[in-house]
Amino acid sequence: MREFDFSPLFRSAIGFDRLPSLIDTALRSDVSVGSYPPYNIEKVADDAYRVTLAVAGFGLDDLSVEMRDGLLIVKGAKPEGEQKAGYLHRGIAERAFERRFQLAEHVEVRGAGLDNGLLAIDLVREVPEALKPRRIEVKAGGPTVIEAMKAA
Repeated sequence: MREFDFSPLFRSAIGFDRLPSLIDTALRSDVSVGSYPPYNIEKVADDAYRVTLAVAGFGLDDLSVEMRDGLLIVKGAKPEGEQKAGYLHRGIAERAFERRFQLAEHVEVRGAGLDNGLLAIDLVREVPEALKPRRIEVKAGGPTVIEAMKAA
């Protein structure tokens, strides 16, 4: 397996501690997951996304969408014993699946809908006000806040 040296990145970047494990997970999961069911990921607005999975043959009761620890987990499974006999050709798989998507920080699932065999999951990134960029005023002269705190 390939190994990457991230030490140059850590010299000038702060808070990217999870980056190596995310890349490692992505490289490992692409090989093992396969391509079923097929899916699209769309950017529908600046901070809004939609994941669409082709789930032909699955009904509302057969699908599960869950968000846990920064992962979007989509599962599909047909109940046991629901096989219909008499197929001359069976091209629609309807096999059980589990598809996982790693979500960035502050990305939340807003809803999901099933229409014409497509499961659409809407995601929105909402950065809390405290984490948004803000302008820091630079003053000339005088003690800094830390010096003022030490003096008190």
